[in-house]
Amino acid sequence: MRKEFYHEYYEIESTHWWFAGRRRIFATMLDRYAGRDDRRRMLDLGCGTGTMLQFLQGWGQPIGADVDDSAVTFCRQRGCGAVVRCAAEALPFADATLQMITAFDLLEHVTDEGRVLKELHRICQRGGKLMATVPAYDFLWGRQDEISRHQRRYTAPALKTRVESAGFVPLKISYLNTFLFPIIALVRLSRRFLSMFRPTSQEACVSDFSMTSAGRLNDFLGWLFALEASLLARINLPFGVSILVMAGRN
Repeated sequence: MRKEFYHEYYEIESTHWWFAGRRRIFATMLDRYAGRDDRRRMLDLGCGTGTMLQFLQGWGQPIGADVDDSAVTFCRQRGCGAVVRCAAEALPFADATLQMITAFDLLEHVTDEGRVLKELHRICQRGGKLMATVPAYDFLWGRQDEISRHQRRYTAPALKTRVESAGFVPLKISYLNTFLFPIIALVRLSRRFLSMFRPTSQEACVSDFSMTSAGRLNDFLGWLFALEASLLARINLPFGVSILVMAGRN
C-alpha cells in the first residue's frame, strides 16, 4: 500500500463500516471453523496497522507480520508488540509451528501468491487453519486497487485452485459484500467510464474509504454488511466485492 495512506487506515479501521462489517463476518467464521483457544499460536500475515491483531486476540495469541516498516510502526503505536517485519515469501517461523494463519487482503499484493501459500502451508500445523480474503472480479479494478498496489483480483474458483495447489483443503469459499455489490460495482464502472473523457485528477489520490465518515450512514452500511455473517454460516454467497476462504491443513 502507498505509505501516505497508512495513517488514514490507522485512524478509521476501528469504526469505518467496511472494516467493522468484515470483523463481524470474520468472528462468525472463526467461531464456526476454529473456535476460541487462548493458547492457540496464530499469525496475521499482512497485519497492516494492527486492528486485526487486536481483534484476533479473542481466538488465540496472534503474531503480526508485514513487509512494510510503516505497518510495523503503526502496530506498535496501537500497542501490538508481537510484530515482525518480513517478506511473505520467506517467513521467520519453523515448520508446522502455527495453529491458525490469517491473510486478510494479502495475496493480491504479492507477485507469486502460489509461493506465499506454500510458505503458509509449511508453517501451519496439521489440523491448523488458514483464513484469507481477496478482492473479487477484474472488472471491479479501480483506484482503490491502485492505492493498495494490488496485482490482481480473483474469482472464487481461481482462489480455490490456488489454495488447493499449496496443499490446503478448502472448507469454505464464499463471496462477501454481496448486499452492497450493485452500488459498489456501479460506482467503480462509472468512474472507469468517466475517466475516458477526463484527465487523471486529484481524485485518483483519494481512497474509497473517504466516501463515508462516522455517522448514521456509516453505521447503517456496517450493519447491512454484517448481516451477511448469519447467511455465511449456512450458505455460500454467489457474488460480491470480496472472497473469503477458510481452509484446513491435513
